[in-house]
Amino acid sequence: MNILSRLCKTIAASTLFISLFASLPAHAQTGNDALYQSLGGKTGISTFVNSFVAIVLDDARINKAFKETDTERLASLLTEQFCELSGGPCKYSGRSMADVHKDMEVTNAHFNALAEDLQIAMEKHDVPSSVQNRLIAKLAPMQRPIVSK
Repeated sequence: MNILSRLCKTIAASTLFISLFASLPAHAQTGNDALYQSLGGKTGISTFVNSFVAIVLDDARINKAFKETDTERLASLLTEQFCELSGGPCKYSGRSMADVHKDMEVTNAHFNALAEDLQIAMEKHDVPSSVQNRLIAKLAPMQRPIVSK
């Protein structure tokens, strides 16, 4: 992927996160599992999450933050989190985003890099853009408790 294309994707992801964050109350979880089903259920989510974690670990912009992370546990928790947020039957068993990221000095650039890596992973597994956007809308409110700088 060339630099201009990556830059455009990063800007698009940033804009999407900010715009969706502003409108989130209108998109609160309703118990509908359509997004969960569109993501391929728990198996589909787990598949793109595993790719996502691998991409993050290879991303020089943010991989230092994951140097001592138990990546299997991370993938498991992300699968739970995405499953629950998408209306699936899972329950996220991890700590709050504020607790997890406290003292990590996460910037908006780090957050946006992570969002870009998630989009790359979903694209790799042919998750339609509209479905990607719906998941990102559910994840957008996490920016505030995660970003500290």
